[in-house]
Amino acid sequence: MVTKQFIDLSHTVEHGLITYKGLPAPIICDFLSREQSQKHYAAGTEFQIGKIEMVANTGTYLDSPFHRYTDGKDLSQLDLTSLADLEGIVVSAKGKQQSAKSEGLSAIDASAFDGIDVKGKAVLAQTGWATHWRTDQYFEGHPFLTKDAAQLLADEGAALVGIDSYNIDDTADLTRPVHSILLGAGIPIVEHMCNLGQLPAAGFKFFAVPVKIKGMGTFPVRAFAIVE
Repeated sequence: MVTKQFIDLSHTVEHGLITYKGLPAPIICDFLSREQSQKHYAAGTEFQIGKIEMVANTGTYLDSPFHRYTDGKDLSQLDLTSLADLEGIVVSAKGKQQSAKSEGLSAIDASAFDGIDVKGKAVLAQTGWATHWRTDQYFEGHPFLTKDAAQLLADEGAALVGIDSYNIDDTADLTRPVHSILLGAGIPIVEHMCNLGQLPAAGFKFFAVPVKIKGMGTFPVRAFAIVE
């Protein structure tokens, strides 16, 4: 009997979490507390209704084309086939990073994907940067993909691209070439992933489905993989 293993690839969203420097942390609280609910129900029956206030770029999240382009598909328009049950591959970017123009940053260029069949697959770049999650170091000197890497992934037909880093782009490059190329090609992006080191290089299914919201381009996901 084959046993399926579920690997959680998402960070936990909690009150006060800073995901991206300069963006506010989520506020998570009760809209209706258990104590308050008691007056609405029979004795011994109580419920909690939670309330969350947050920006879309919180925790592990997915970018749809609308995040970058006015006429791009928003979250509600993404096909489930582009987000779920995707054949996944992990590309280890450790040791494949080159010195970038921006001091302290590490660029992952197209050579990291040489000889790898990415067509129709969720391509997950493992940088190891998730080990710095919830530290000041997470925000500085993060690994990112280069423009030529993004162009290769788009040209070769990747279905989705993820990374376990602060941003898939060099944040010093205000043109955001990786977001522009991938989202322009209709390829969703998942950022701030974790636990990629627990996955095999191939042979797993990947899922990263956001809430079906119209008029938004980004939202947190419970990204995970199934390994058989």
